[in-house]
Amino acid sequence: MGTKPRDIKILVACGTAIATATVVAGKIKQAFDKLKIPVTIVQCKASEVQGKIEVFDPDVIVANTPISEKAAKGKPVINGVPFLTGIGEKEALKKIFEAVGITPPADL
Repeated sequence: MGTKPRDIKILVACGTAIATATVVAGKIKQAFDKLKIPVTIVQCKASEVQGKIEVFDPDVIVANTPISEKAAKGKPVINGVPFLTGIGEKEALKKIFEAVGITPPADL
């Protein structure tokens, strides 16, 4: 059998790191858990992204508010708003899977 999948690290950023980041993080965690893929998700304010990247070193950033390229430090940034509206949620999940090097499931 193959090797154990690595723990994926996702940084979820929003304006205050309270309500919307919690909703987005929960939906992403649910999708990874369903596929039995280990994931660690950390939430932060958009203004904290640069500092969190240095400490947490995420594979991808999911943001509910614009994040500058400078703040993202070369990390891929996925729009998290679809997780709040439900519109385009599957496409956003596919982008996250692709950004972390996982082939999205066909039934996504």
